Amino acid sequence: MKKFITSALLFISTLSFGQTKEDSIFIRKIFDFALTKGQCYEVLTHLCTQIGPRLSGSKGADQAVKYMQSVMLQQKFDKVQLQEVMVPHWERGNVCEVSVKTLKNNIKLNACALGGSVGGTIKDAQVVEIKQFSELEKLGEAGIKGKIVFFSRPMEPTHIHTFEAYGACVEQRWGGAAKAAKYGAIASLTRSMSLKEDKFPHTGSMSYDSLYAKIPALAISTEDATWLSKAIAAQQNLNISIQLNSRTMPDTLSHNVIGDLIGTQFPNEILLTGGHLDAWDNGQGAHDDGAGCVQSIEALRILKSLGYAPNRTIRAVMFMNEENGLRGGKKYAEIAESSNQKHILAIESDRGGFTPRGFFVDSEQADVLKIKKYKSLLEPYGLHDFKKGGGGADIGPLKKQGTLCLGYIPDSQRYFDVHHAGTDVIENVNKRELELGAASIAAMLYLIDNYGLD
Repeated sequence: MKKFITSALLFISTLSFGQTKEDSIFIRKIFDFALTKGQCYEVLTHLCTQIGPRLSGSKGADQAVKYMQSVMLQQKFDKVQLQEVMVPHWERGNVCEVSVKTLKNNIKLNACALGGSVGGTIKDAQVVEIKQFSELEKLGEAGIKGKIVFFSRPMEPTHIHTFEAYGACVEQRWGGAAKAAKYGAIASLTRSMSLKEDKFPHTGSMSYDSLYAKIPALAISTEDATWLSKAIAAQQNLNISIQLNSRTMPDTLSHNVIGDLIGTQFPNEILLTGGHLDAWDNGQGAHDDGAGCVQSIEALRILKSLGYAPNRTIRAVMFMNEENGLRGGKKYAEIAESSNQKHILAIESDRGGFTPRGFFVDSEQADVLKIKKYKSLLEPYGLHDFKKGGGGADIGPLKKQGTLCLGYIPDSQRYFDVHHAGTDVIENVNKRELELGAASIAAMLYLIDNYGLD
């Protein structure tokens, strides 16, 4: 017993100036509530299984907006609103075939269109393998015109933080088709952005250059990409056929979904937490970013259920169109600026519903230190990583208004196993990890609401 009392006193003594024993007790209540009375997994299950894919402009996206609005209303948030935003509408289509003609037979590859790709039919075109964009210039039009370019560079496995591996490789997916079209390529294939070797292709956004032709752009699974590299090495003049019927439709009306707990002392000062409601259409969008959406709603529900009356307005935002346009985040910031809304803080959860690790601070070192002062209260719950880093794509436009942006950090080792793939489904979300993330965000909101950023 003496040992326990000594440890407790030592913990209390390590609290930063201004923080109290009552804070540690309340944060304990936040985590206890999330782990025993949490609802975010059930909400995510409905979102994934009853609605499923919800790419911007789709019927699924519209259903998701209505559902998340109903969840906020059911929780009796002080204010719930839909914010109009025009979004792009791209359809994958129902035909996607990639076949390789070898000396012995035709091999079908596991492939999917990249978001924004045009459709097309290509018969028996030669493929050329590229690992770096600089190789395109060396080959030039003579070596690329009329061919399919295969971008085969894998994500680097030695990066401990997998987002670094992704960031160093994703340029192939985003810009590969445009770069290849410059030299006369007629289509592009890209190795999926994943560290896992499997048969599931990973989609994601790509872009075109208005100066050059729009060509079909597809991703193939990592397992097939490895096979294709070996096949190209073994047989020169390897031919590939492609059929794809993707298309882009006119922009359509959609919405950001916003729910508030109104502040009792400073209602015009906003602490925001959010995720993006849209998700690619080849999976359920469970981790990307259904998890961030339900965690944000749950963070507010936890505080409200515990009887916490916030000093500032605490807001949950479900942004629309992060995946292929960022229209929701941009529109939200535009309206916030034009209506003189004062956002003190914005937290984004868009790295999956895995075990909590900490928060990135999208600012200078002085602001990192302001957040680190809460470490002693949060570290008992596994939150130990507080450093400079990206806050998130949807909250990024708020930075120019002076908003401090934080990115919630869960463990990243499994994220790119499912990111933008058909495996991003509710079965691959751990209920307890998801609940711990919601509690982590609620705890950070509570601390900053009480002590600010001074």
